[in-house]
Amino acid sequence: MATFLYKLGRLAFRRRHFVALIWVALLTLAGVGAASAPPAGTTSFSIPGTEAQKAFDLLEERFPGTSADGATARVVFKAPSGETMTAADNKATVEKTVADLADGSEVASVADPYTGNAVSEDGTVAYASVRYDVSGMELEDTTKDALEDAAQQARDAGLTVEVGGDALQAVPHTGATEVIGIAVAAVVLVITFGSLVAAGLPLLTALIGVGIGVSSITALASALELGSTTSILAMMIGLAVGIDYALFIVSRYRAELAEGREREEAAGRAVGTAGSAVVFAGLTVVIALVGLAVVNIPMLTKMGIAAAGTVAIAVLIALTMVPALLGYAGRRVKPTGAKSKLLGGGRKNGAEADGKPAKANLGTRWASFVVRRPLAVLLLGVIGLGAAAIPAASLELGLPDDGSQPTSTTQRRAYDLLSEGFGPGFNGPLMVVVDAKGSDAPKQVFTDVSNEIRGLEDVVAVTPPAPNKGGDTATITVIPDSKPSSVQTEDLVHAIRDAGGDIQADTGAETLVTGSTAMNIDVSEKLNDALLPYLVLVVGLAFLLLIVVFRSILVPLKAALGFLLSVMAALGAVVAVFQWGWLSGLMGVEETGPVMSMMPIFMVGVVFGLAMDYEVFLVTRMREAHVHGEKPNQAVVTGFRHGARVVTAAAVIMMAVFAGFIGSSEAMVKMIGFGLAIAVFFDAFVVRMAIVPAVLALLGKKAWWLPKWLDRALPNVDVEGEGLRTARERGSGPDEDRELART
Repeated sequence: MATFLYKLGRLAFRRRHFVALIWVALLTLAGVGAASAPPAGTTSFSIPGTEAQKAFDLLEERFPGTSADGATARVVFKAPSGETMTAADNKATVEKTVADLADGSEVASVADPYTGNAVSEDGTVAYASVRYDVSGMELEDTTKDALEDAAQQARDAGLTVEVGGDALQAVPHTGATEVIGIAVAAVVLVITFGSLVAAGLPLLTALIGVGIGVSSITALASALELGSTTSILAMMIGLAVGIDYALFIVSRYRAELAEGREREEAAGRAVGTAGSAVVFAGLTVVIALVGLAVVNIPMLTKMGIAAAGTVAIAVLIALTMVPALLGYAGRRVKPTGAKSKLLGGGRKNGAEADGKPAKANLGTRWASFVVRRPLAVLLLGVIGLGAAAIPAASLELGLPDDGSQPTSTTQRRAYDLLSEGFGPGFNGPLMVVVDAKGSDAPKQVFTDVSNEIRGLEDVVAVTPPAPNKGGDTATITVIPDSKPSSVQTEDLVHAIRDAGGDIQADTGAETLVTGSTAMNIDVSEKLNDALLPYLVLVVGLAFLLLIVVFRSILVPLKAALGFLLSVMAALGAVVAVFQWGWLSGLMGVEETGPVMSMMPIFMVGVVFGLAMDYEVFLVTRMREAHVHGEKPNQAVVTGFRHGARVVTAAAVIMMAVFAGFIGSSEAMVKMIGFGLAIAVFFDAFVVRMAIVPAVLALLGKKAWWLPKWLDRALPNVDVEGEGLRTARERGSGPDEDRELART
């Protein structure tokens, strides 16, 4: 591995014009593809294997032309204080609004409140249901404007009017904080390298990689039904790893220059050593992201694969374009310890002027402290992360609805008005689909199901069965007494399904429950059921990969256990902020509520991949020192001396990039941005910087133990570059090294 990458790095350095041209051509091609691609259409949210999805598919088959996946809107009216919606003036205003809405070109149907029993018992609240032919993301702007104009005209007439549903949903945006995150990354790079040119290389290569990845996603969005969230998450992860991977190679290049090597040789060795770590770190991230496919939720699978593709591009760019740009930069990239004149280069510090050895850096001093007090550091780190993880015990999962929107939005105010007028369960109606195709008396079955549901607890209302044209399938709308995200509503869904099972045994008719509320319940259960298999798959594959990298059993085991601590602490922080409301104002969280259902499994995947990044980058330096003959504790200190500053910079950069997405208008992106930023903090600064050296110090030589039979069976990937070092130790000069690289 190291020898191959060494050759690749030197080749890219020498043929930099060709390498740069290839990547610029790919960026241009992806950009042209994105610009000429048709706009993304509807993003289908299907959950294969769930009852809610099965019922939805049955509706598409038995009720053709009903636009089951079309956008919906509820225009909610409230009468002025002391009046009712049945008053003549108010009724006339509503009827005019309904007529105006019905004239829309994309409107499938509009239900009049006065003929559809959509007026509250006290007469103060009414609503009109609007169904469209296309999804909310496909609605024309003129259609949305007509909806808002109709609501405004009713407001001007003296009514309180709010609009709920998905007809007014907007494409999420990330906000200016994303730019701030990149700016912070730039500052950290300048401080780390002491050179504007060296700092600019990781940023430039990361932006090119993200540009190719996101443009490709945009170009394929329509064909593959990729949502807007997919490109945002690919950008988030691609930026973070792209900067980090380039950072490690540039840092190793500067270290090789400091040892007196020529620039082409230094580039080759940087790619051969740090590049090996980049390859395996990238592989762990890709495994974790692609592994999301085991959940069998298409949207989540697409998000994972798209982000994994962006990570793969970041790895390839780090291995090829970074050494090419180093060739262009020439002497403007200084060896480690040297700074550009702009940043104070050329001035010697006091120690150097007196001929005394330079003072040990902070990483060396910290590692020396940890190996002297390993047990205390280990206990403090584990107890601290355990305390941060405590809120995770109160984790509540759910998918967002209008009730989780900020109170400043019309969707949330419509939700509250409907709860006030019709009860909290009215915002989460359940749709029961009765398939009586195999029954001899379908009408009687429909009636029996309806009567059975009326007798259940937590049911406020049950509409009469509405059969299809064939008379073999009917829909029944059930209004729960509890809000959509409550445990009582979840129990009601299961109770209806249990009752349907008994009816099917007696009559052969199948009863299915669907609707957004039932879909949310099924998604949460599916994600919970998939979490353990996903953990076993991803952690197991990465564990095997790390055994190959480190040639050790205990080091990969420690890495996996440390990850579990990080992810549990991060989930605890997410619960504290987004569910409990701690620091919610600072984070821009206007409304607390359940944590996104897919948040835990997505965080597990991404955080595991990123955690292994730091494990590989930091511990390979320790492994390298150990292979070259240093004692275990000294190898830990050596690894920190060379890697702590760079890993710290990488972690700060990654935190800054992720934190930049907290400004997103999309609740899921905001939550993931915060969760990943805090997870990187816990993993980099507590687990990898404190717990890892403490455990290695306690284990000593046992940390690198590997059964002899396994040692013989495993391939030697030489991630620490021992093959390159051996050639040098034989006394070969630069010419002999070049000849060796060609063989």
